[in-house]
Amino acid sequence: MYRVLLAGGGTAGHVNPALAIAEIIKDKYPDTEFCFAGNPDKIEAQLVTKAGYRFEPVKIEGFQRKLTPGNIKRNFKAAGYLMKSGRTCKRIIKSFKPDLVVGTGGYVSGPVVREAAKMGIKTAVHEQNAYAGVTNKILSKHADVVMLSVKEAKKYFEKAKKVVVTGLPVRKAFAKMSKQEARKQLGFDMDTVCVLSTGGSLGSLTINNCVEKLLKYYQDNGVKVNHIHSYGTYSDYKNYVQKLADDGVNVADDPHRIVDSYINMPVAMAACDLVITRCGACALTEIEAMGRPAVMIPSPMVAENHQYYNGMVLQNAGAGVVIEEKNLTDELFISTVMDYIGNRKKLEDSAANAAKLHIKDTRERIMQALDKLLVKE
Repeated sequence: MYRVLLAGGGTAGHVNPALAIAEIIKDKYPDTEFCFAGNPDKIEAQLVTKAGYRFEPVKIEGFQRKLTPGNIKRNFKAAGYLMKSGRTCKRIIKSFKPDLVVGTGGYVSGPVVREAAKMGIKTAVHEQNAYAGVTNKILSKHADVVMLSVKEAKKYFEKAKKVVVTGLPVRKAFAKMSKQEARKQLGFDMDTVCVLSTGGSLGSLTINNCVEKLLKYYQDNGVKVNHIHSYGTYSDYKNYVQKLADDGVNVADDPHRIVDSYINMPVAMAACDLVITRCGACALTEIEAMGRPAVMIPSPMVAENHQYYNGMVLQNAGAGVVIEEKNLTDELFISTVMDYIGNRKKLEDSAANAAKLHIKDTRERIMQALDKLLVKE
């Protein structure tokens, strides 16, 4: 029986890969015991507990680069947390006695993986983005193996002991339904182009505003298209459908529109021909797994602008178009989407290019990389 300690968090993009890696290991070694280390005030505390795993809190915060009076105060607090984190991580490791420690990014994975390496425990890190995060770049010098979602990130890990491109695991639900089955479930026909738009689980004001303009364009110009939009669960967007109605966009009684705060993403992705999205690594991997082209608007409010680099992997492969917010206009957005809707061949070619990017044996690659660390010779 093995013991595996996983660390990562701050965003679902760091937590979900850790949960997926636990699932991959458990499939092969059902008796494995898992423990997750994470920030008690971040999303990992909720997701890990909900998944039924043991959770150990490590209080840590990132340093703010812009030196405002408020940020200076936050940096002093972050320094205090960092000083204490080493002792906390050492206590967790001594108590749990892991055979392997895996970090999936975010500030919390830094002290956990670093302390484990110091203690002679086998370690691995997984980098989800095309532009590598600071924490994983630092940890790569200590980890026994670095796993990458895309080959474009290799250049950031030249000093790592070992680097393997594994891909990013996606939920099994994304492979269960055909386009025909999904459209039947949603009440859509097979002949009409279907567009899916989402700003993630919380939503995105930028994408919500763009989609409002797009829905109005459909309505004013008689464009026949099925459209699914998830506007997010963030409280500021709870009146989104009413806002559409106030602006003259009727979606409540339109059989070609599904507009809700939360949607069944595997079903929606299976049904659609085109996705409008941010550029989180998990979202783009799901798009590749389903073989769907994308119009991508990367969030500029992320570390190192990494979403832009994620999106450019798809654009460079002919699988979609990236529109940065600094260049975004209603006209550019609508014309880009309509260029896809009005061109079946472009949709099909871009879909095929997206599918080529997907690493189908990701789970096997991850298990192979970790098995070499777990199995004692």
